[in-house]
Amino acid sequence: MKHLFAFFLLVLAAALPATASDTPLKDPVQEAAARELMKEIRCLVCQNQSIEDSNADLAKDLRDIVREQVALGATPDQVRAYLVDRYGDWVLLKPPVNRLTWFLWGSPFLVLGGVLIAVVSSRKKAAVSEPLTSEEQARLDELLRAAPESDQIKGSEKQ
Repeated sequence: MKHLFAFFLLVLAAALPATASDTPLKDPVQEAAARELMKEIRCLVCQNQSIEDSNADLAKDLRDIVREQVALGATPDQVRAYLVDRYGDWVLLKPPVNRLTWFLWGSPFLVLGGVLIAVVSSRKKAAVSEPLTSEEQARLDELLRAAPESDQIKGSEKQ
């Protein structure tokens, strides 16, 4: 039993370095630069949260990577490029505008334009009405004369 307990302690001790440390950099300027970058990087688990705000294990790992890259002297663009190479443009909270993302950036304008065209065309159709033919007008007059006084519109008495 003692050997089993010792074995579990050994396994636990060996696994500790494998967890994300998430310790800030000693240089406050580098830590500030790393934190600014962390605001721009998407947590791949949470998806709508930056790695700075997320508590997911992957976010901790990504924070460690960002800090490690900043400590090595990488520029923000180099850190972004490193993460994009590994995870794709999805890792950035604000994906770049390029020929692959034109539809993503342009789709709100396309939808808005489609809605505007639909509204304008439906208003034109509603505004255009054909006048009644003489037969239709005669039939309408006949129906109005035949209707009891209580069924007629009250406003027509004022005319």
